[in-house]
Amino acid sequence: MNASRMQIVLVLLALCSFTVAAQETVTVLTGAELTRVVPSSFYYQGLTATTQVRNSAAARFGDKRYVIVGMVDTSGYAADVRAKYEGFFITDSEIEINGHNLKTGGYGFGFSNDGKLSILDLSGKEVLSASTTNDSSLRRPRPLMMTKSGDSVRLYSGKNYVTITAK
Repeated sequence: MNASRMQIVLVLLALCSFTVAAQETVTVLTGAELTRVVPSSFYYQGLTATTQVRNSAAARFGDKRYVIVGMVDTSGYAADVRAKYEGFFITDSEIEINGHNLKTGGYGFGFSNDGKLSILDLSGKEVLSASTTNDSSLRRPRPLMMTKSGDSVRLYSGKNYVTITAK
């Protein structure tokens, strides 16, 4: 094999290994793994709220990238804040929610009655809004849960969901 063919083969092998590395597997966490990553409380707009652990979910993309979501007790918040803020949304790497980019960080979130997920910065300013999809075939909806869907996860509020994908 001449030198130029050898270089082409090496380049192709390098590209193939990059493609495999880019396809990180996704795992929805349960049990001890879930409770290990979910914070017991979350700060939002000047207050700290207790996490509802039973209404928390997390996914790991690859070995070390996490998306952690949980509902919190909003009883100490004003009615207008409670109307849009249900809990926290933490991602330690950039992700996409229904194709919209979300940077690394901690956020508040809320699902609205008109089929939208809003992601809010810690001051309450909306940074992302995504339309939800209704999954009428879901038999046992919960207030908040995640399920694996190929290389992505679905974040559900009842029967409505958005798709989260690693970047």
